[in-house]
Amino acid sequence: MSVFAHLVEQLADLLQPLFHASAAAAAIVLFTALVRLLVHPLSRAAARGQRAQAELRPKVAELRKRHRKNPEKLQKAILELHAEEKVSPLAGCLPSLLQLPAFFLLYHLFSNSTVGGEVNGLLTHQLFAAPLGGRWADALGHGGVFGAAGLVYLGLFVVVAAIALFNYRRTKQTMATAKDPVAVGGGDGEQIPGLGAVSKVMPFMSFFTLVTVAVVPLAAALYVVTSTAWSAVERAALYR
Repeated sequence: MSVFAHLVEQLADLLQPLFHASAAAAAIVLFTALVRLLVHPLSRAAARGQRAQAELRPKVAELRKRHRKNPEKLQKAILELHAEEKVSPLAGCLPSLLQLPAFFLLYHLFSNSTVGGEVNGLLTHQLFAAPLGGRWADALGHGGVFGAAGLVYLGLFVVVAAIALFNYRRTKQTMATAKDPVAVGGGDGEQIPGLGAVSKVMPFMSFFTLVTVAVVPLAAALYVVTSTAWSAVERAALYR
């Protein structure tokens, strides 16, 4: 944890001439970009996996006709087809999972008053008027929604809502074009257990980011917002 804190401090020092009091916040954004660059090859692989799944749809349709009266056999056949073609239905989840350690590092770093037995100096840094170690509830208690710190969060909420709306529309369009690619049932609509529910919830996932931004330290919220924006741009480029 102390090594990570030192890294953030070093990045903040480098960015100080440009961002002044918000240098640490800029360092977190830069750190997030570096993490996303490292994960980008996996995102490209996930995009290839999505295209491979699209190519399997005719075979899936044939399996639906062949096993439409036997849902269990149909489910097994679908899973065997994916294994045979070396295509994972959940390949797109891997890039997101690999980012979790970086998020939790930031969360714990800006939630603790001490690091390595010393006072956590990062907690003195701010994004404009909002402390990086504070939460939305703290901002509401010091000035309310339209206070100096509250306006910082309001700006983040607007950005996240805009990204979420963009992702929602794009996901709905993709799923409509694919005609529900996770559906594996016959004419009466059987599905692989769990995946059908995921397909219904998926368009709304980006809106859950609003809750995350509201409850975590501002530093972790910055990571989430930056990563979400990166994902939106990345998906638009890779899945066009």
